[in-house]
Amino acid sequence: MTQPVILWFRRDLRLADQPALTAAVASGAPVIPVYILDDESPKHRKMGGASRWWLHHSLASLNADLQAIGSRLLLLRGKSDAVLGRLAEQTGAKAIHCIRHYEPWWRNAEKAVAKALPEGCQFNCHDGNYLLAPGSVTTGSGGQYKIYTPFMRALWQHMPPHDPVPAPQKLNAPECWPKSESLSDWNLLPTRPDWAGGMKDMWTPGEAAAKARLDAFADKAKYYDEKRNLPSIAGSSFLSPHLHFGEISAAMCWHRTMSAGGSVDVFLKELVWRDYAQNVICQFPEYGGKNARDAFDMMPWRDLDDPSVKADFTAWTKGQTGYPIVDAGMRQLWITGWMHNRVRMIAASFLIKHLLIDWRAGEQWFWDTLVDADYGSNAVNWQWTAGSGVDSNMFVRIMAPLSQSEKFDAAGYIRQWVPELSDLREPYIHDPEEHGARPKTYPRKLIGHKQARERALAAYATTKD
Repeated sequence: MTQPVILWFRRDLRLADQPALTAAVASGAPVIPVYILDDESPKHRKMGGASRWWLHHSLASLNADLQAIGSRLLLLRGKSDAVLGRLAEQTGAKAIHCIRHYEPWWRNAEKAVAKALPEGCQFNCHDGNYLLAPGSVTTGSGGQYKIYTPFMRALWQHMPPHDPVPAPQKLNAPECWPKSESLSDWNLLPTRPDWAGGMKDMWTPGEAAAKARLDAFADKAKYYDEKRNLPSIAGSSFLSPHLHFGEISAAMCWHRTMSAGGSVDVFLKELVWRDYAQNVICQFPEYGGKNARDAFDMMPWRDLDDPSVKADFTAWTKGQTGYPIVDAGMRQLWITGWMHNRVRMIAASFLIKHLLIDWRAGEQWFWDTLVDADYGSNAVNWQWTAGSGVDSNMFVRIMAPLSQSEKFDAAGYIRQWVPELSDLREPYIHDPEEHGARPKTYPRKLIGHKQARERALAAYATTKD
């Protein structure tokens, strides 16, 4: 019997420009594609509810794509090293191919897998989820960049990335398939209640849908800078969950859009930001839960064990803060698993600075509710907003959500997601309470902007003592 190779799919659920798949095919051996649902290695960082919904549909799509080229997707559950060790032993596999991941728990898992394999089975990690391998862009002295702008400039010198590799037309199947678990038995989808209706309406997970999104965006990528900050229009690429789950490669996104002209470079720099976030967590593995600036360890955050503080946090999660643009964003997140990027910044800043609640509480909420919840990007964005990051906005720069709403023409966005304000005209819709136009069904502000700003600055001042 010809020895097979195992193709370990992870957060790289595609056939095109998939270097682990390319290497498996190049071996000439039969290929056993497998996905392992491993909730043990990440521990408290296992995927949140929205991500699990996406994963279910993405795995179903990948399996259909594999069947179309003569293969199938094996589904197994458990700790990655134990599962792969058993599978390699059972099948007599001579090698395992996968794409390298950079979250600290996956880096540890990769080390454990390498030790768990039977003698004669090689473990091959490939790079392929980012423009360049994290850690490969270095300073003149060979060190790692901590600040985004010099990192971006250094990486830009190596662009464009490699040409994307097409998907294989055929995949050699093993003579005997190991037994697979059933996707439905994993219970990745919500049932009681089924809260994913808005996600179904907005998203179609899978590689084909990712390519369709990219094609649709490429036609308007030249207008990206002019439209990306306007939540009332569809100026975003909507590629973030597809990129996060690896249904499309960053290299493919770059090559498809790089010649669009106009302000497309602003979009390309968003792809660079993804690389930067991975570069940060490689240097600071605990970035998702630990302040990069020690002064913030002394920050007197309000205590979530206090019922009044917990009530404020709950109001923020439910979009009941009395600030229309914040509430619109939080409701969009709950319904669709996604929030407009400009509004993410406003909503995050509101939690941290208006409500004086630790950024880590917001990061955890986003982790559970975003379909594009990414450890690196999520942590880097929250610490940037809080001012606690290695590269971050200054804490004293406190976003004014009401003026931001008017500045970025968010009236249509608010009407869509906060229907109790749908009859209000501008400028009243941005601050109905101030204009005496607040409907009885819409809450009062949790705190006024001036009061919140003064409280936040006073709290921050204590870290300087």
